[in-house]
Amino acid sequence: MAQKGVHLDCESFSCSICLDLLKDPVTLSCGHSFCMSCIQSYWDTEDEKKIYSCPQCRQTFIPRPVLKKNTMLAGLVEEVKKSGLQAAPDGSSEAGPEDVACDVCSGRKLKAVKSCLFCLISFCEKHLQPHYESLAYAKHKLVEPSKTLQENICSRHDEVMKIFCRTDQKSICHLCCLDQHKGHDTVSAAAERTERQKDLEESRGNIQQRIQDREEDVKLLQQEVEAINGSADKAVEHSQEIFTQLIRLMEKRRSEVEQQVRSQQEREVSRVKGLQEKLEQEITELKRKDADLQKLSLTEDHNQFLHSYPSLSEPGQPADSSRINIRPLRYFEEVTAAVSEVREKLQDLLTETWTNVSQAVTEVDVLLLEPPGPAEPKTRAGFLRYSQRITVDPNTANRHLLLSDGNRRATNTTEEQSYPDHPDRFTGLVQVLSRESLTGRCYWEVDWRGGWVGVAVAYKTIRRDGNSWDCLFGYNDKSWRLVCTKDSYGFDHNKVCTDVSGPQSSRVGVYLDHRAGILSFYSVSETMTLLHRVQTTFTEPLHAGLTLDWSDGASAEFLEVN
Repeated sequence: MAQKGVHLDCESFSCSICLDLLKDPVTLSCGHSFCMSCIQSYWDTEDEKKIYSCPQCRQTFIPRPVLKKNTMLAGLVEEVKKSGLQAAPDGSSEAGPEDVACDVCSGRKLKAVKSCLFCLISFCEKHLQPHYESLAYAKHKLVEPSKTLQENICSRHDEVMKIFCRTDQKSICHLCCLDQHKGHDTVSAAAERTERQKDLEESRGNIQQRIQDREEDVKLLQQEVEAINGSADKAVEHSQEIFTQLIRLMEKRRSEVEQQVRSQQEREVSRVKGLQEKLEQEITELKRKDADLQKLSLTEDHNQFLHSYPSLSEPGQPADSSRINIRPLRYFEEVTAAVSEVREKLQDLLTETWTNVSQAVTEVDVLLLEPPGPAEPKTRAGFLRYSQRITVDPNTANRHLLLSDGNRRATNTTEEQSYPDHPDRFTGLVQVLSRESLTGRCYWEVDWRGGWVGVAVAYKTIRRDGNSWDCLFGYNDKSWRLVCTKDSYGFDHNKVCTDVSGPQSSRVGVYLDHRAGILSFYSVSETMTLLHRVQTTFTEPLHAGLTLDWSDGASAEFLEVN
């Protein structure tokens, strides 16, 4: 008991940053203590934000606190060091949050090295020894440590489930065969495992074939990139040779052709490489799936195998299962032919034949699995085709926001609302997210009142607790925000602020094409005017968001448009 007490004391005098005994200990006003050098280094990383926090409880401090050595705590640490009992009592490996703990250990739990399918408990090295030394345990089945042993126990009869009911597709015990599963098609779990193992191998074979097919597609696309680059280089080179023979008037046309070819080259290569990356991602996912199936095939726990196999047995279908087909393609060779034709004609024919050059550049053909999506709408009627009804998620609303109009309007109020505690709630910033997740093509409008408002989109994984930049829309890589005031606009993303010009309006339209990575903000009045457009890659579903002015009565509403 005394030894355990010393161990707990050692943990009490450890720095949560370096996980070692405190060196030159300092204590923050929140009560947590750290090594002087550790907390200084940690705060150095927060200098840019000018907001300093406790690594343990996240309490923030402004300005940066002046630290002084805690002499009393330093003296206690020295006493612990002198005791010579800093290590764990027996040198064994203590179980962490991700480990399987020994079920026999009392007090401090050690890491389990084996689980017994007969005893249905897990053992550390010390408590496992009887299984190796006594013949009474000879028939016990030892497997790698598992957290799911209790899933092998029948909840109805408290017996080990060693039988599989094919009629109900579930594991059962021998008593289940006598009542609710009487007359069903039942076999031993081991026999069913053998049958499912055959299916697993077939699934792996299908996945491996798909991996091979996609790898061949990636190689073909790489050849396509090289062909585009080579053809484009030749077209530019030949065009330069021809245009140098022309008079000064033709010099302007030469540079236009070069610019068009390079621009088209960049677009086509970008599209092919984008598809190549997509296929490589699919290959990675298929390999991961294959690895999961391989790992499952090696497990010795039949019931765990039967429990996990249905969710892994289907390889799933890719977004587009079509293959790359070899077919005659056009690159940039026709550009050279068109330019040669221009060289042979007089100045009065130049205007008529110039369209041939431009058309030859734009008709470059590449291998693509899917056609491009429809263009962004040009009119409000076009945008309204993608109108999305947006409502506020009450669980995310700051307590200074009053929700109304069917949870479509949020109004800032000095009176704190009695919303229950929730991990999704913004606690330090007057912000709120929508209940709806946004993918595909969406359009919505926001009507706002007050000094200013931020109209935003954000990933659901954005931080909610506190006042740090990680929580504020537009000041991290998880959100994008248009700030609207009575006389100006601004756009924020990842702490980069951009001035935006456009007609003032109390109504803002937001257009999102999640797949294409397009986010556009419009000033909406009698006409629609583009304020700012973002072209990026969205990696998660988005949610609409609002940031409100701290002034009492500022409000914003997600309008119902159709």
